[in-house]
Amino acid sequence: MTSPLPPAELPSSPRASVLDLAPVVPVVVVEDAADAVPLARALVAGGLPAIEVTLRTPVALDAIRAVAAEVPDAVVGAGTVITPTQVADCVAAGARFLVSPGWTEELLAAMQGSGLPFLPGVSTTSEVVALLERGVREMKFFPARAAGGTDYLRSLAGPLPQARFCPTGGIALASAPAYLALPNVGCVGGSWMLPGDAVAARDWGRIEELAREAAALGR
Repeated sequence: MTSPLPPAELPSSPRASVLDLAPVVPVVVVEDAADAVPLARALVAGGLPAIEVTLRTPVALDAIRAVAAEVPDAVVGAGTVITPTQVADCVAAGARFLVSPGWTEELLAAMQGSGLPFLPGVSTTSEVVALLERGVREMKFFPARAAGGTDYLRSLAGPLPQARFCPTGGIALASAPAYLALPNVGCVGGSWMLPGDAVAARDWGRIEELAREAAALGR
């Protein structure tokens, strides 16, 4: 991640980044754009201000735009960013950070040129080293559980202590603390606080409670 978020959205540390906003970044798939604002408000009220809206649905950019405009306490980002065109579209929609499942030279250049903080996805040591060579120190570790989980990340901490990660993929409330205990993990990404039945029922109160439970993992 190459550029800081505005100070109003960050902790006081001069080295603070999106990895330090909360212990958990909700990974959100929005099917109905009308749900984006109340869902984001529930997550923020529960203590999870950094929200990754994935570009997996046709309404994702509309959702990002709505949250950016109507939920000032949210730091809304875009996930599943895989092309330079998507980078430009997310910037125009008001995204505050970018997350990709992997990276290429072209995608990395677009993310670096966006002026936004970003987390390029990695799952191998060579990818981590390649990003460190390019001055990128904060990354998404994906798919976390399938790629080796906490054992893999613990192994990276010794030779590559300068790299920090947001592991995502297969992480739940029960497994999150083990990741968060690692010295090279700033936060984790997950969707367990957004159960499908609660979203379908628009039970924002339940989502707020689940978000509060997730936020407490950082205490």
